[in-house]
Amino acid sequence: MTGMITSTTIELPAPDGGTRRVELAEPARLTTASAPPSSRIVYSAAHVVADPLRSSAGSPTLIDWEATLRIRHRLWDLGLGVAESMDTAQRGTGLSCASALELGKRTLAESRSRGGGAVLVGISTDQLNTGPHTLGEITDAYLEQLSDIQDAGGSVVLMASRHLARAAGPPEDYLRVYDAVLSAATRPVVLHWLGDMFDPALTGYWGSRSPADASETVLSLISTHRSRIAGIKLSLLDEALERAFRRRLPQGVRMFTGDDYHYVDLIAGDEHGHSDALLGAFAAVPRFASASFLRLDEGDVDGYRALLGPTQALSRLVFEAPTRYYKVGVAWVSYLTGWQDHFRMVAGFETGRSLLHLAEVFEAANRIGLFPDPDFSAARAAAYFRGHGL
Repeated sequence: MTGMITSTTIELPAPDGGTRRVELAEPARLTTASAPPSSRIVYSAAHVVADPLRSSAGSPTLIDWEATLRIRHRLWDLGLGVAESMDTAQRGTGLSCASALELGKRTLAESRSRGGGAVLVGISTDQLNTGPHTLGEITDAYLEQLSDIQDAGGSVVLMASRHLARAAGPPEDYLRVYDAVLSAATRPVVLHWLGDMFDPALTGYWGSRSPADASETVLSLISTHRSRIAGIKLSLLDEALERAFRRRLPQGVRMFTGDDYHYVDLIAGDEHGHSDALLGAFAAVPRFASASFLRLDEGDVDGYRALLGPTQALSRLVFEAPTRYYKVGVAWVSYLTGWQDHFRMVAGFETGRSLLHLAEVFEAANRIGLFPDPDFSAARAAAYFRGHGL
């Protein structure tokens, strides 16, 4: 029977309808940090824990606030910053605008309650209906959210807007909107260029389908507002493009990699510089991230690679196409490791991945020793698969 476990193995579902036996690996031996890294700025884009009794595809956003905020504290305890209310938190795939802003405010308050813990909060234009809308209306929507988070004492990630992608034509339309929003920012912001592999509605963002042409538009924007921009999160899954773009950034403007396929090399850097991190992947492998940056802080690049390198295969599986469903893998790993008590997601989003995919994620996570208590994780996986008649 699928899901049967012994003290050392688990039976997982196989593509042919049968099962395959997987030997449980010993937990990785990790020395984690408790303070933020000194060599890089690191944020984990955190996910939300749904209310398991009430969440469904037909319900409004229903969050288990206690469990969700507990995960933020776990990330801070590992020295990682929290990138809040972004796509990893199902922004645009179930998390309503009102809930996203409440989540940002609650996380900022939690950070203050513990005397600190780095936080960036995503803002967008999702209070608007599907539209269409004018550029002025889109600008006002951005400004409303900017004011909301700044008034709460937060710094923002200026997320890409589906409304703007629909309404804008040439690059000048994007520059007009971003000029107005950046001019109103009282704290330096982080820009976010999210590729259409994460959200097809963002195809042609910045006024061009050509990444090279779009890069020129973004660099022009950064040059104009250099003092108001802390950095840019690039989520295009294109290592060469990120390296080239990074070299052209003005001094003081940071590259935050959002490349969940190639982050190990991009963070390690080269003779021209390095990327910092703002990654959904680190919500799945936070202990490995913490331990690896501790090595990097000591100048031990080989040790950093030895710890973080193996996580990249797991991340690529979690983020495989259709990439927008990567949040399922993040929540699944969180459930398996005991960071949350159930595997239900806002808007029933867990159905975006197959049971075979979940089995593959379990196997990949097990392979690198991700589970602190393999028997516990195996028991959770086994029970879940049995509950689906396998």
